[in-house]
Amino acid sequence: MNKDKPVSEAKYDPGVNQDDLIIQQQREIEKEISESTELIGMLEPVVSLLEEYSDDDVYKQKVNDLVEKYKSIRRTRPDGNCFFRAFAYAYFEHLLDNKKEYKRFQEVARKSKDDLVSLGFPQFTVEDFHDTFMEVVGKVGSAPQSFSQTELYELFNQQGYSDYIVVYLRLITSGQLQRESVFYQNFIEGGRSIEDFRHQEVEPMYKESDHIHIIALSTALGVGIRVRYMDRGDAAEVIAHDFPEGCSPLIHLLYRPGHYDILYL
Repeated sequence: MNKDKPVSEAKYDPGVNQDDLIIQQQREIEKEISESTELIGMLEPVVSLLEEYSDDDVYKQKVNDLVEKYKSIRRTRPDGNCFFRAFAYAYFEHLLDNKKEYKRFQEVARKSKDDLVSLGFPQFTVEDFHDTFMEVVGKVGSAPQSFSQTELYELFNQQGYSDYIVVYLRLITSGQLQRESVFYQNFIEGGRSIEDFRHQEVEPMYKESDHIHIIALSTALGVGIRVRYMDRGDAAEVIAHDFPEGCSPLIHLLYRPGHYDILYL
């Protein structure tokens, strides 16, 4: 099957399971992405984005606005986990040099396992991911003597560690949605319950994130996040939204339709 051809355009063969074809095509796309893109990329100047939009005056204008506000960008793999991975890397990177914030977060992370179990999450599953998460938190806390920014970069590009961190942040986000379900229900469209949304859009890997994920995670961890939305809107400025509203953001992310990267002031 030609992976460049949309599944909907492929010739239907009643002898072939169409779901299997879709899964096969998705795996081929994921394989191509994984072979060409690191989970977390190297630092680049923001102006490097202009190379992607050389023939697009609207986006060139937006990039020029970003250049006035930010120095660097770090790209993430576009695999549906990019928000959680970008947030985790940027925040852990910040913790390397901020011992006061680290101590606060370490306690939040330590207690999070019991909080999730009390909400009904399976203890065995939570413990497995929490142990790996806290292992990484411990490494970050040993910087700069025993753990460097280079080692953080290498760790986040190891699929096992990196994905375990993403999974655990997804669980924390799901727990926050459950804990304050009355509030978050207002953001759910299509008549779905919070429980359905959590199980379908938050907990599974490779599911893209939107503002409800960001609000829930930033609230659960007490970490302010500023997202710059770069789209085809008329405004020349790349509009910023802070989560939660009114916070002093520690983490800056760039959102382009369907994807998040890390921005540096």
